[in-house]
Amino acid sequence: MAARIVIGETDTEVASTLCDFVVDKANKAIKENGQFTVGVSGGSLAKFLCKGLPKNTTDWSKWRIFFCDERHVPYDNPECTYQIYLSGLVRKVNMAESNIFPINPDLTVEEAANDYLKKIRTVFPGDSIPRFDMLLLGMGPDGHTCSLFPGHPLLQESSKIVVPISDSPKPPPSRVTMTYPIINNCACAVFASCGASKAEMVQRVLEGNEKSPLPAARVQPTNGELVWFLDKAAAANLKAH
Repeated sequence: MAARIVIGETDTEVASTLCDFVVDKANKAIKENGQFTVGVSGGSLAKFLCKGLPKNTTDWSKWRIFFCDERHVPYDNPECTYQIYLSGLVRKVNMAESNIFPINPDLTVEEAANDYLKKIRTVFPGDSIPRFDMLLLGMGPDGHTCSLFPGHPLLQESSKIVVPISDSPKPPPSRVTMTYPIINNCACAVFASCGASKAEMVQRVLEGNEKSPLPAARVQPTNGELVWFLDKAAAANLKAH
């Protein structure tokens, strides 16, 4: 399935377009299903969302926010993605804190993964593989997404939908991550990448024909859409644009 590619002039334009897109999808999901289920990621994506989403109009009480992956660190650790969204989004828009679902860092990483799966099941009861309305993903310099890294055995996980990882090549080593069975079951997978430093990897992921596809390239929703938001610098190496 080919990705839809949306290119903006600057990262500011990308952030604005991305947030408009997310809210439009959220409002449609709320109208149709009574709630909007979304998975978020850290890095520059979190900055884009926390800056732009609070300016938009939506029924925040209907949002259910999960994490595509999360570092197994205390909530007061600067590496904690949950804390970024709690202060930068949830509290800004007066959303109930019960609408965002963090991992429990007080448990072992294995226990935290199991506990997190139970939290997902509370919102998706009875679904063997939950279908999120949207997963907002980032891509690292090595082409990783979530905590799924090039060459790692978790790339082959085909049954478990949430797993612990304790040997992440990028610190911190312990994390909880979604896997491809749930990622590729979502209704809409979204990436946002900006900056010239991403151009080579964006081209490899979107246009490369590698025998062993990079983790980000393996995001291919089976019955959903895939959208990449890029600025001109990140899209510079793409041949088709």
